[in-house]
Amino acid sequence: MRILSGIKPTGVPHIGNYFGMMRPAIDWQDRGEAFYFIADYHALTTLHDAALLRKYSRSVALDFLACGLDPEKATLFRQSDVHGIGQLTWILGTLTPMPMLENAHAYKAAVERNDGDAVNLGLFAYPVLMAIDILIYQSNIVPVGRDQKQHVEMTRDLALKFNRTFGETFTIPEPSILPGSKPSAGSTGRR
Repeated sequence: MRILSGIKPTGVPHIGNYFGMMRPAIDWQDRGEAFYFIADYHALTTLHDAALLRKYSRSVALDFLACGLDPEKATLFRQSDVHGIGQLTWILGTLTPMPMLENAHAYKAAVERNDGDAVNLGLFAYPVLMAIDILIYQSNIVPVGRDQKQHVEMTRDLALKFNRTFGETFTIPEPSILPGSKPSAGSTGRR
């Protein structure tokens, strides 16, 4: 079984990061082939300072290791070090219906807040990039909080569409909802 999860380096890691992602990821590292990434491309939707992005990415890696991530059991890497992510995101984007992206809860919440600078292409296309993050590793299980369940559901839909269009290519992942996680503001749990 292949497990994948990621964490955005948008600040210094804190206790919420530990309980929300790091600790569950450390628990999952004994259950299968675990891949954990520092989602620096995803961070670019809100963070535009290169020095801070490097600092926060390094902090995530160091804290993950300090909290018990075992490099012998799990692979930890930076998203931007994987060549082809951008190209695959573009290809999958050409199959992604606009209404699916318009229904993404993070995008809808930013529009409802009338948060002009936050409503950008990166935020709009975030679910496509997340889908590629999951699909490129042929992930079976994606441990996520309830606020990310919608993105895994979108990933499943896009993988099925890709497979119908281009032939059987991607594994259809299953979300594993982390205990105690709450839906994000504006999330209905549906697409």
